[in-house]
Amino acid sequence: MNEERLTHLDESGSARMVDVAGKQTTLRVARARARVRMSPATARAVAAGNGPKGEVLGVARLAGIQAAKQTSQLIPLAHNLPLTVVEVTAGVDVEEGLVELIGEVRTIARTGVEMEAMVACAVAGLTIYDMVKGLERGISIEEVVLLEKRGGRSDFTRRGAGAPAADGHSHGDPAVPRPAAAIITISTSKAAGDGEDESGARLAELAQEMGIAIAAREIVTDERSQIEERLRHWVGEEGCSLILTTGGTGMAPSDLTPEATRAVIDRDAPGLAEAMRDASREHTRNWMLSRGVAGIAGSTLIVNFPGAPASIEQAGAALARALPHALELLGGGPSHHAH
Repeated sequence: MNEERLTHLDESGSARMVDVAGKQTTLRVARARARVRMSPATARAVAAGNGPKGEVLGVARLAGIQAAKQTSQLIPLAHNLPLTVVEVTAGVDVEEGLVELIGEVRTIARTGVEMEAMVACAVAGLTIYDMVKGLERGISIEEVVLLEKRGGRSDFTRRGAGAPAADGHSHGDPAVPRPAAAIITISTSKAAGDGEDESGARLAELAQEMGIAIAAREIVTDERSQIEERLRHWVGEEGCSLILTTGGTGMAPSDLTPEATRAVIDRDAPGLAEAMRDASREHTRNWMLSRGVAGIAGSTLIVNFPGAPASIEQAGAALARALPHALELLGGGPSHHAH
């Protein structure tokens, strides 16, 4: 039996709000799902947007967004968090008589937003009931579950909970593991403890924003043999789907990240490196001096990012859509090419 004390109880067993002052302020993301069951006829009205009270899904989405922002007023011990985004999507399966709601909430804070995501889905589901109860009273909210949370001490992904598709449905395959990324900062000074690793932190945030779990973060010196050894470790021994490096891509004699990467990869992915350089073009006149490369080693994608956090921000924006699809292709997923 787990004898650990619940964090919401004080020493006397009374309920309390957890003090999160000692936690790290990081990007926190949570996704939740609610499923609302009804007859096919009612589901058809929901899909068509002609319920007794008007367009159903639009009102439900807005209700979910509003509810997420009020979570601390609804859940007594929840913290009041500065939410950076709340998204509620909905999909309707008319034949099954099912509406599936996916809520995603993000914040940069000291505690997570699981409750906000679940409250968004729960209230969106209740709103659907209210909007169509004139057609059917036997509607049921079958579940409200957490699909995923990222940030903080640990990540969680419900087995089979894939990223939501355009129709709002989750199409995850329980047999397909979530991609994992290793973040490597190449800097002799940072490896010696000189200053904070801002670039590695930004790369980790970028991976998390794309729904990619962080396998590890590490800092290595500007030695080609050590860079190459760590790349081979994360490709072979750990089997990471993605390796993101930062630093060592310039013209200085010590900038050897591209050479170490080329020694490990089997195939080039030149478009990724070109896209990053192009993203820097309008920000610096020295954009063409970056020598970072991208390539594939087995089923692992390796991408060299510049060393400056601002450059990572620019390059990350350019690759945010491409990298998840690249990992899907390397994992054997469909190409989605038009026929």
